[in-house]
Amino acid sequence: MTQPTPIADVPQTCAWAQGDPLMQAYHDREWGVPVRDSRLLWEMLILEGFQAGLSWRTILHRRDGFRRAFDDFDPTLVAAYGPDKVEALMQDGGIIRARAKIEATIGNARAFLRMVAAGEDFADFIWGHVNGQPLVSDGTTVPASTPISLALSKALKAKGFKFVGAVTVYAFMQAVGMANDHARDCPQRAICMESQCRG
Repeated sequence: MTQPTPIADVPQTCAWAQGDPLMQAYHDREWGVPVRDSRLLWEMLILEGFQAGLSWRTILHRRDGFRRAFDDFDPTLVAAYGPDKVEALMQDGGIIRARAKIEATIGNARAFLRMVAAGEDFADFIWGHVNGQPLVSDGTTVPASTPISLALSKALKAKGFKFVGAVTVYAFMQAVGMANDHARDCPQRAICMESQCRG
């Protein structure tokens, strides 16, 4: 007769993703999977900026609303937003209605386009800070920020980006697979290390 596997030996997903189906799906399909697409990287950076002072759960449950409100995060369209659009967004219950973050998103779209106009690839710029390869933690300790996230934060600010502090940037790095911080016993830890890009 087969003996049941002790609970302690059963791989467990990262604790932060448990208890919410949407968070679990995000954890299993997206978090930590390397993203190499410049537009998607920009979208994730914007969403992490909106998270500042809030929880990722709050942002994730509004992500569809954000995508609708911000034209699927098309930097060219967002960069053209004017005062009327800002006021409309301030009335949109599907997003986080923080004026400073909305205005920063528009400015960040313009910063993104300036890089494109200068022939600078956003994905190469972002991934260059980790030499193009994900950083893999020990799976036990998760920092709020690192010297690399601080350096990337400073580099983004120098390009004109806002709401990109070192803590926000590290959360972004985790989300887009630049840093693999899945728990040691989480099945996604190894999967992300072997996975193809999701964008």
